[in-house]
Amino acid sequence: MLILLPPSETKRAGGAGAPWDAAALSFAALSPVRESVVDALVALSADEDTAVRILRLGARQRGEVAVNAALRMSPTMPAVDRYTGVLYDALAAASLDAVSRRWLGRHVVVHSAPFGPVRALDPIPSYRLGATASLPGLAPLPRVWADAVTAAIEEAAPAFVLDLRSEAYVALGPLPASVRSVYVRVVSEGADGVARALNHFNKHAKGALVRRLAQERPRIASARGLVSWADAAGLRVRARAQGELELFA
Repeated sequence: MLILLPPSETKRAGGAGAPWDAAALSFAALSPVRESVVDALVALSADEDTAVRILRLGARQRGEVAVNAALRMSPTMPAVDRYTGVLYDALAAASLDAVSRRWLGRHVVVHSAPFGPVRALDPIPSYRLGATASLPGLAPLPRVWADAVTAAIEEAAPAFVLDLRSEAYVALGPLPASVRSVYVRVVSEGADGVARALNHFNKHAKGALVRRLAQERPRIASARGLVSWADAAGLRVRARAQGELELFA
């Protein structure tokens, strides 16, 4: 099973790893695209005012331009430790034991805007770039990434993909039709019995789900297998439209 996660806007600073190297990341076929996106992002950062406008940064976020400018020279840390925010706080990867972290490294992929999909333990620097940004000199990011990411996942040939990404990141890499997959929507059931999508608790529920999977490490190769495991684990999951599951928070 391969689990796809979205990144987070908020990130942990610093790191103890060597500076970023496209060759150090999983899905090696994506290296040329990674290099082109990183080049464009670093070049944009030479003009702070333009970068602030294009990246839609607030007054307190201007320092993120310097972070991008230093991207190629900055220290790295595992992707799953770099990101913070609701989802990654619930996942709390740093508090997992070594066996669970190795499981994350094999089964969890974070889909970032500058680097594409990277495995949980791949080393990445801090950066600021969202899925909807348009970098000067490049096509819109969905056009830059989509075909390459789809091909890379198809080449990896996972038996089953659990897609927990937001829709903006799905657009950066649609899953190939040849791969069995399911897209998860987090919902809450109201007093009227109607399931409604959640926002804040959506991220928390996804992080908690991945943590539980890392701790129990079940062998899952289909949506039916996921539902069976969830039922036994006391989680409520329901199949809905073709290729979609609802996870009740």
